[in-house]
Amino acid sequence: MNPAKTAVLILAVLLATFLSVLSGPRFINPLHITPEDWQILVALRLPRAFVAFLMGAALGASGAILQGVFRNPLADPYVLGISSGAALAAAFGLMTATALPLPVPILAFAGALLTCAAVAALGRGPQGLRPDRLLLGGIGMGFFFSALLLLVMTVSSNDGLKRAILWMSGDLSMADWGLVPAGAVLIAAGLTLALIRAKGLNALTLGDEIAHGLGFSPGTERLLLFIAASLMTAAAISLGGTVGFIGLLVPHAVRHWVGSDARFSVPAAALVGGALLCLADGAGRTLAAPLEMPAGVIAALIGAPCFLIILRKKGYGL
Repeated sequence: MNPAKTAVLILAVLLATFLSVLSGPRFINPLHITPEDWQILVALRLPRAFVAFLMGAALGASGAILQGVFRNPLADPYVLGISSGAALAAAFGLMTATALPLPVPILAFAGALLTCAAVAALGRGPQGLRPDRLLLGGIGMGFFFSALLLLVMTVSSNDGLKRAILWMSGDLSMADWGLVPAGAVLIAAGLTLALIRAKGLNALTLGDEIAHGLGFSPGTERLLLFIAASLMTAAAISLGGTVGFIGLLVPHAVRHWVGSDARFSVPAAALVGGALLCLADGAGRTLAAPLEMPAGVIAALIGAPCFLIILRKKGYGL
């Protein structure tokens, strides 16, 4: 990767993250920080920025991995139904908080992991995980869990329903420092595994036969990369809910900048995804102040038009 491009990318990510921390109903002047400003930064803005960056990084890197594993530029972390399983578990916890006082992040993570295991079981064939079976299994599980989620929301109380809707919209208003350590460890583990198998991911994008000829086992590589992407996606959802388009859009953008080599595109997607979600969260706090718009809503409003432009430029029939 070109050192100049690396420097520009890192500088842009740092600037975007820094701007998101300062933005909000009350813009904080970095050249004149009062004690009240400092308290707002430490107690509210910084934990939200950390959580947003971790979520965006996990989704961006997972999208880059899955698009390579499936050899499909339209694949993203939610195509496997992981978000639906996590959302169902989290919504159940939010709407039964008095009867079942379990932390929502733990429930969401457990739901995501169980969904990953179910999708992996459905996608396994005689030669290991097959991309077509994974894709169809994930879509089927996603529809099933979405239907169950609507059923649970139909019979819920109004208060629990509102909290569940906010969580599923990627609302980060409840983010705090307590969420950061566990999420950071899980996402770092998934990203490390993906980088270790980056050469295998590059081989998979060329096709199973070529990957096998290069000395890689397509089934094994696909399983390890699926575990890495699933772990990061599950951790991201457990941190702050479901956020769309980050994992779908960011890998396309970074490939134009750093190329298709997974050794560079995966970490670049993590950096850009983290910065993008930080910006979305900062915009959500600022645009309609004193009201807040969930970061997931802002990300979708930005991501959907950009993705349609990419589809048109790439000639997918739009």
